[in-house]
Amino acid sequence: MSGHSHWARIKRAKGVTDARRGRAWSKLARAVIVAARSSGGDPDMNLGLRYAIDAARDANMPKDTIERAIKKGTGELAGGSLEELIYEGYGPGGAAILCIALTDNRNRTAPEIKKTFEMRGGKLATPGSVARMFSKRGVFLISAEQTDEDTLTTLALDTGADDVQALGEAFELSCDPSAFDKVRAALAAANIRPESAEVSMVAAVSVPLKGHEAERMMKLIDALEEHDDTQNVYSNFEITGEDAARLAGG
Repeated sequence: MSGHSHWARIKRAKGVTDARRGRAWSKLARAVIVAARSSGGDPDMNLGLRYAIDAARDANMPKDTIERAIKKGTGELAGGSLEELIYEGYGPGGAAILCIALTDNRNRTAPEIKKTFEMRGGKLATPGSVARMFSKRGVFLISAEQTDEDTLTTLALDTGADDVQALGEAFELSCDPSAFDKVRAALAAANIRPESAEVSMVAAVSVPLKGHEAERMMKLIDALEEHDDTQNVYSNFEITGEDAARLAGG
């Protein structure tokens, strides 16, 4: 799981907030709308919707806002005409990038994302060439002040999670998406509150970057995340803790 740990370092140094990753309420609401539209408005029967609702709740989104988003997705309210677009590409140093967008106008979004790649040293790739490098994983980032590695390892064994990594002042616990809810419930029962908990796309192989290349890559990632239609950006680049702290302003 080494290809994901750089995110933990950078997110922790930057404050670990949804806003940092462009996950404002409007974007979280879009995720709820699309999930409800694809498989229905019952989170007990729609795992994607349940994850989207959990993310919205974690960001303190009001209950009525979440309910309106669900109704837009199911067609009970107007305003749910969104489609998911996946942009695959490469950044400085050859690191892979997977950019997930939700838009009501692909003719606007596509050229804007392409321009963002090109202006910051990246390029779009053919569909499928990057996505195959990633797999869906449940990822929890937990402050070392809350627990220790032995406790998390025991919890991982009990819940079916399969990896615990020490990242300085935090731990990263990862699992198969099917075990995500069980791990989340076990953490809550142990009074351990993750700094972040998400079903993410994680690459099996990482590309190490340092210095100027690492800085250029982070500028590209930031620009993609700042786009209004972007929901999530994933990459397989790996940087040192020192570079992560420097780029985060720490």
